[in-house]
Amino acid sequence: MNEIAQGLNREILQDNPHIYELLSELGRKLYYPKGILTQSAEAKQKAHRFNATIGIATEQDQPMYLPVIHKSLANHDPKDLYPYAPPAGKPELRQLWREKMIHDNPSLKGKSISNPIVTNALTHGLSIVADLFINENDPLVLPDKLWGNYNFIFGVRSGAKNVTFPFYNEEWAFNTSGMKEAILSQQAHGKAIVLLNFPNNPTGYTPNEQEATDIVEALREVAEQGMNLVVVADDAYFGLFFENSIKESLFARIANIHPRILAIKVDGATKEDYVWGFRVGFITYASEHPAVINALEKKTLGIIRGTISSASHPSQTFILNALQSPDFQTQKQEKFDVLKKRACTVKQILEQEKYRDAWDVYPFNSGYFMCLKLKGVQGEDLRNHLLDHYGVGIISLGDNDVRVAFSCVEEQEIALLFDLIYQGFKDLSV
Repeated sequence: MNEIAQGLNREILQDNPHIYELLSELGRKLYYPKGILTQSAEAKQKAHRFNATIGIATEQDQPMYLPVIHKSLANHDPKDLYPYAPPAGKPELRQLWREKMIHDNPSLKGKSISNPIVTNALTHGLSIVADLFINENDPLVLPDKLWGNYNFIFGVRSGAKNVTFPFYNEEWAFNTSGMKEAILSQQAHGKAIVLLNFPNNPTGYTPNEQEATDIVEALREVAEQGMNLVVVADDAYFGLFFENSIKESLFARIANIHPRILAIKVDGATKEDYVWGFRVGFITYASEHPAVINALEKKTLGIIRGTISSASHPSQTFILNALQSPDFQTQKQEKFDVLKKRACTVKQILEQEKYRDAWDVYPFNSGYFMCLKLKGVQGEDLRNHLLDHYGVGIISLGDNDVRVAFSCVEEQEIALLFDLIYQGFKDLSV
């Protein structure tokens, strides 16, 4: 094993051996090499005559570029577009995102967290978690209402074993007791990765205050029984909290609650700020020990260096400029209000008696989506029927569930959308 990796492991072991036990075999081997990028960073500070280190081309002390490309980006300084971004991301963006995170999550006050590291959106951030902490057959505990790509990120790539529990309990609230039972069912394994995604994809549900308190307490109780936990907050839809839910990430409440629990936040501008194609995400760790944070950051940079090298520089610049704009919050609130109105309209429409024979509505209060539990019709049959006969697209989930993305339907069209879904249901019920 590389000497640098060994040194990072010693730092973690000295301050919190439970975090070391959570690392995968790959995670223990990872480190950030003192190679070209490190030497180039030193040269950037000290090479005042000639800097002949980094693999880019320059002209007249500016990055070289093609005018045909730059004409679309003329409002930006070439140095903020064309060179490689640092592997951890633009420092100004990381700092600003950290400040935003603390502002948006009051429970983080006084807690020790890392500086967010820029990822190539959330899928990349989640894959970093998989690389760092999952060995083959390690249990991944998550609700049965889940984003399908988790199976590729954690299962196909890293060999995790899915341990699922029903998302809702009998009172149609988040099933905290089911989560706790699922984790404890893996107690003999000694560790588990717990994945919490709120606002949830596909259900559009976020826990309320009491549910959030219960979740945190359940995780603490499991840790006190001797299990090591990585608890990942997939906050892809963070901020889109419309009603009757907590208004911050569970990461903020789970951070540093027990030495056996490592809380990780994976979030990004992609959905929060409506820039899906920019692919700018972040990964943040919580630990009371600076040496542990430092080691995890260095291992994360090692993964980034060995996979994508660094995330898109132009995208980071665009997000940084937006966050610094005095118009940012106003414009973001305007889009939030549009989505909230759509969600409320969906709820009002689905309260109509005429739909009662077709489906039950899973509780939702946030995010982009909501789900229907069909009565007597298969989800995949309805999906195909709606496509073939009505030109309507929805997502089928399992046997009887379908997901509807109200985020991409104009408010005045929502009633027609559900009428067409209902008509398709009636067609298949005869």
